[in-house]
Amino acid sequence: MTPIPTQAAGTAPPQPVVVQDLPPTDPAEGLRSADAAQRLLRFGPNAIADQIVPVWRQLLVKFWAPVPWMLEAVIVLQIVLGRGLEALVIAVLLVFNAVVAFVQEQRAQDALALLRKQLHVRARVLRDSRWSQVPAEQVVPGDIVHVRAGDIVPADLLLQVGAVALDQAALTGESLPVDAGAGKPAYTGSIVRQGEATGVVTATGARTFFGHTAELVRSASSPSHMQRTIFAIVKRLVVFDAVLVALVVGFALWHQLPLLDTVVFALMLLVASVPVALPATYTLATAVSSQLLAHQGVLVTRLPAVEEAAAMDTLVCDKTGTLTQNSLSYAGAVSLMRSPKADSSRPMPPEEPGANAAAMDVLAADADVNTLLRAAALASDDATQDPLDLALLAPARERNLLADAPTRSAFHPFDPSTRRSEGVYLVDDQPWHAMKGAATVIGPLCHLDAQQQATLDAAERQLAASGARVLAVAAGAGNNLALLGVVGLSDPPRPDAAALVAQIRELGVRVCMATGDAEQTARAIGAQLGIGTRACQAEGLRDGNVAQNPENCDLYA
Repeated sequence: MTPIPTQAAGTAPPQPVVVQDLPPTDPAEGLRSADAAQRLLRFGPNAIADQIVPVWRQLLVKFWAPVPWMLEAVIVLQIVLGRGLEALVIAVLLVFNAVVAFVQEQRAQDALALLRKQLHVRARVLRDSRWSQVPAEQVVPGDIVHVRAGDIVPADLLLQVGAVALDQAALTGESLPVDAGAGKPAYTGSIVRQGEATGVVTATGARTFFGHTAELVRSASSPSHMQRTIFAIVKRLVVFDAVLVALVVGFALWHQLPLLDTVVFALMLLVASVPVALPATYTLATAVSSQLLAHQGVLVTRLPAVEEAAAMDTLVCDKTGTLTQNSLSYAGAVSLMRSPKADSSRPMPPEEPGANAAAMDVLAADADVNTLLRAAALASDDATQDPLDLALLAPARERNLLADAPTRSAFHPFDPSTRRSEGVYLVDDQPWHAMKGAATVIGPLCHLDAQQQATLDAAERQLAASGARVLAVAAGAGNNLALLGVVGLSDPPRPDAAALVAQIRELGVRVCMATGDAEQTARAIGAQLGIGTRACQAEGLRDGNVAQNPENCDLYA
């Protein structure tokens, strides 16, 4: 049993929430165990049910498709013609075709099942006025769930208390954490990067946002390009044979030839025109290809997928984690300090002489950017495993900026509700603060005037133009905080991404990129990878906008 998370001081107690047509859940007591059991029976487990198909049906379905129908028809014709050996050979090809596809796909499904068994997600739920951990599959609508840094959101939640930063890259492709607080949703499969919050479950299983997406993917299957091509060839051959048979029958009737001989000859024409070895050759080739891919770590769950990948002419890649590293890194900085070593071409906020004296005394460095990075690092802590902190500590350590860091007396990690983090240090027995966070939060703490605020806004836009996430950094003794500048963080491309894009293009495949990031970020990454900068939005594609025709789009943002 885990302790009940305490409510933040000064916040109003959460109110009962009504989910669907269910009775409201008391946020202080949660569901009763009996009610939870009834809801589990009503709504089912909190999991996306796999379509369980008996093994015998999976095998038989290999004989029930346009291409197997073609072979089965040829077998019947061979039997009618009394050619038993030929019928047996074609039957062997048909069975071989089905068994190879079945065995290969069964191996892939077994591997996926093994992976699922290794994934165990548990959830903290409030039931009978006590917090306890239960398997995520047992979470039901109306449950009160608590999540904190490192947790996977077990179901769709409506947050009531607290604030979290959610990694929704797997759902939306957004590379940066999304802040969510009271009244905001948290979707199944999101990862809590920072903070903690309590919410009520609004949907489970297939009724979640992720469940709807999975159902769309599941229902989107269709015959492969090669299967459609083979069937189209057969249909054309059938039309050609029908015309040819009509001519043969007409010729036989005109010359009064024996009808039985005419029928036999017509059937032989039909049999000869069917490419009986083509399906078996196709299946064998894709099976061998899938084995080669398996040796390279690629799991092929459907044999036609191998041919589909080989036949594509346009590849739309997800950005986050595919073309990029899905990890933040330092992308540049703009110093806003008044310093003798400052670059006079940089925007400098007008300020009173000595306003940055406390900051400069503690943050003495060889350059303004180093001073800025040192302050940002002092406002970070790698123990939190916060991606923002890790991204800022890396360049500071590379430049050896923390060798003589002052003694830290306290650290306040990034909180989505305050949108900043802070390190408190002892300098001459006095508290000294290093702080980083959103520019809209740090700016007011530095008491900027209108001109200084405009300078900060310009610096923020300068970094954001390259697609970076911008943080402001301030430092000072007591309440005398001085704005030091802004730093940019971005999800950089993989080292080999640009080369791979170029190789794919050499194969005649057009490469596009899809992302949930802002259009400005998408253009920056697209330019770096050589994909292009023509960006389109889904709304424009649905509206039939000629300018946003897929042929005119390099990026989908």
